[in-house]
Amino acid sequence: MAGTVARVTEISATSDTSFEDAVKIGLQRATQTLRGVKSAWVKEQEVQVGDDGNINGYKVNLLITFVLE
Repeated sequence: MAGTVARVTEISATSDTSFEDAVKIGLQRATQTLRGVKSAWVKEQEVQVGDDGNINGYKVNLLITFVLE
């Protein structure tokens, strides 16, 4: 019987620039540690607000799917 088994893990990543950049940072870091990364799902997005009321950071929570060896 042939088949594939995958695992999902959740990570958080932040960026000073954008949500898209935070996703790229998270994926780059995940692929340094995990082999067989196949997809990522953005579970949550959050802006970080400074004392002056301006956005000073972007945070994403990602669900990373990778195939088990």
